[in-house]
Amino acid sequence: MSEIDAEDAKIITLARAARARNSAAEGAAVRDETGRTYSATTVELPSLKLSALQVAVAMAVSSGAESLEAAAIVTEGDPDISAVRDLSVGTVLVAAPDGSLRETL
Repeated sequence: MSEIDAEDAKIITLARAARARNSAAEGAAVRDETGRTYSATTVELPSLKLSALQVAVAMAVSSGAESLEAAAIVTEGDPDISAVRDLSVGTVLVAAPDGSLRETL
């Protein structure tokens, strides 16, 4: 995870930890305008399917966040970042499961 600041490295670490803890396909973390962080994993139930970013955004919004400073997604696939864009996120970090930064959106 070179070339990123400590706060961005932190949300990648939180996303990786959530993903590993639940053996999920994706892990995500977001940081809101006050610096609070929320981490989540994919939800795959018979009646409900949410990406990790959708869950993290929902957690932030339900806690009162009005905007996001940054988001991180740990995945092997191509992430859908539409949910974070609804809250005017500044940076979206896409990382591989080993934590290496794949791209910044």
